Amino acid sequence: MSFRILVTGSSGFVGSAVVSALTAAGHSVCGASRSLPLKLASKGVEWMCLPDLRGQIDWDSMLLGMDVVVHLAGIAHRSGVGSEDYDSANRLATASLARACRRRMVKRLIFMSSIGAQTGSAAEHVVTEADEPRPVTEYDKAKLAAEVEVRNSDVPYTILRPVIVYGPGAKANIALIMRIADLPLLLPFGAFRNRRSLVSIDNLSQAVLFCISHTATAGNTYIVADREPITLAEIFTTIREASGRSPGLISIPPVVIKTLIVGAGYQSLWDKIGRELVASSASLREVGWTPQTDTRAGLFAMAQSRQQPPSR
Repeated sequence: MSFRILVTGSSGFVGSAVVSALTAAGHSVCGASRSLPLKLASKGVEWMCLPDLRGQIDWDSMLLGMDVVVHLAGIAHRSGVGSEDYDSANRLATASLARACRRRMVKRLIFMSSIGAQTGSAAEHVVTEADEPRPVTEYDKAKLAAEVEVRNSDVPYTILRPVIVYGPGAKANIALIMRIADLPLLLPFGAFRNRRSLVSIDNLSQAVLFCISHTATAGNTYIVADREPITLAEIFTTIREASGRSPGLISIPPVVIKTLIVGAGYQSLWDKIGRELVASSASLREVGWTPQTDTRAGLFAMAQSRQQPPSR
């Protein structure tokens, strides 16, 4: 069955991939973003301008004729952004959208939350949806609050909490890792065995598609991650090998690196690179979703994609 689907934040890294997956599956897609990306224009996808999420938005007119909404838009982690901005763009805008979806009798609202709404940058156990949410940053707190608004709106919904997303064009943490891997230096991560859960952009896009197509996912919240976590050492090794380089890792005891990083006042950085965050997507897999991309293969393909000439 095909649907008419509104995707907010359609010009972003995740949004572009989700739009591509939905159109490939035969759905009629309308992208909503601040500007019209060339990728959407070239695919003939409908587009409408999405106003600043911190202001008033006429969601009702945007939802005319829509069966499903995939809500990706919001303010992500940014320096200089206060809690009020996160709250207005990520909670209040989502709340008003959810109410409009209810009025317009939208069949499903897929809300893209974050693993940060579930937990901080590290955890001593395998994280599941059954754990009590413990967001740390203002962004993550706003995402969790938005989840509550969606659940209370009485609209059919599915909430997704992806871990760090990687793939060609990824930004933030993945982009930083790629820049570090590109350095013509030996890296001191050979002894790092801490594991991190990641999710490929293809797996995440297919999770959205799966939830739209399966009514059993309605009214539920799911962590989305690749099947198996990967160590920090394996991440750098994979990226460098895909670029035709040797891993170039030396084994310095992690405690030494921790002393330097934490001593310099960067505990949050250590949490991201020196500690574990393993999150389970078993709940989503139990209802039939199967992640197709293996993490190492996905990272390898991502790194190799930079070596390819741009398509014309």
